[in-house]
Amino acid sequence: MPPASQPHPGPLWRSFLAFVLPLIAQNILQSLTMTINSIAVGQILGTQALASLATFMPLAFFFISFLIGITAGASILIGQAWGARKDDVVVAVAGTTLGVTLGMGIAIAAVGYAATPAILGWMGAPADILDNATRYARAAFLTMPVLFQFIAITSILRGIGDTMRMLFVQMIVTVVAAGLTVAMIRQLGMGVEAAALSTAVAQAVGLAVLGLWLRRIGHPLAPTRMLLARLVPDRALLGTVLRLGLPTGVQLVVGSLSGLVIVGLINGFGSDATAAYGAVTQVMTYVQFPALSIAIAASIFGAQAIGAGQTERLDEVLRTALAMNLLLTGGLVAAVYLFSRPVVGLFTSNAEVIELAQHLLHISAWSALMFGAGSIFSGIMRSSGTVLPPMLIAIGAIVLVELPLAVTLSRTAGLAGIWWGYVGSFAALMLGQAAFFFLVWRRRRIVALV
Repeated sequence: MPPASQPHPGPLWRSFLAFVLPLIAQNILQSLTMTINSIAVGQILGTQALASLATFMPLAFFFISFLIGITAGASILIGQAWGARKDDVVVAVAGTTLGVTLGMGIAIAAVGYAATPAILGWMGAPADILDNATRYARAAFLTMPVLFQFIAITSILRGIGDTMRMLFVQMIVTVVAAGLTVAMIRQLGMGVEAAALSTAVAQAVGLAVLGLWLRRIGHPLAPTRMLLARLVPDRALLGTVLRLGLPTGVQLVVGSLSGLVIVGLINGFGSDATAAYGAVTQVMTYVQFPALSIAIAASIFGAQAIGAGQTERLDEVLRTALAMNLLLTGGLVAAVYLFSRPVVGLFTSNAEVIELAQHLLHISAWSALMFGAGSIFSGIMRSSGTVLPPMLIAIGAIVLVELPLAVTLSRTAGLAGIWWGYVGSFAALMLGQAAFFFLVWRRRRIVALV
């Protein structure tokens, strides 16, 4: 570990790249894992089986949103403790986080498994896929403890600035999950539940490899007796983690709920519009990977600087992150504009849908730069423990800008108006976060939380 007086030796942009590039690659591999599972289920078991996977996705995202929020709070504390060279605090926060997320995973697995029929009925699952949807949902609920631990450990390692190790683990998960899904369906005769169970087994294998790796090098976060003893949550630490993390979870949930409203508006324009929305969403997800990764890096590097008592480095973190956003996210946006037709054509062969999706992509792709900038300002503020104002600004951009604009412009400008709603929302996010950052947060005294 570098000395506390210089948590990131050398040019900061090099440390940023060393953190961000593996994180982007891991995100891509995670998406690839889900894509491979969907392809295997759809090709081998058919369209109805594939639809049963899609039915569960909004519910899964709901739970994962809160988990990401909690673990985001943990990564802030761990980042500050790591910057201050307080290994005992790092282990204490990690143990509390792992203990709580394990308990959450077990509780959700038990309740969700029992309540699956009622939940699917409430969600209006079509009758022709109800059997498959029930089997998949129950299997997915049973895997929650493993999934929650995987996400928690990923965030914990990010807190100490380590993204390379989880990239290697994710490589193992992707390969093992892909092979297991096909083997479980073809050789073992399993149905849709294979997609959920194979991923859980692969994640368990990946975590086992990671544990052995950390023990071998004597890492402070290795699964030793000291860490296991910390799995009983520390109430004070847990309170701080929840205070820092829950606002992020709430923000993500609001975003997912607003997405349901947007989909409802788009569906009103017909199936071609819905298909175009699916293609554009897929492309924008990949375009936003660099922006999200850079924002996470800004939060972690900011937390480590605060923990090391070097708050003067926060301006350098901001400049570096904004430059990286312009370079990486901007470069990807430029590529999307140059190759928009073949990119959209990866998702559909319908000429009319391709034309429509390309037009919508041209409207919205550049706004990923504003999304990235707003997320960077928010990430640095969160690194100090300032979480409520960034959350309120982000929710305001959705509820007060995106939704009203999308509804109003869809009536006057048609389908394109909905995408201008996205642009307006990202502009409001960037301007709001930047204004609070420079006018309020920057004038405050920054004090470490640990």
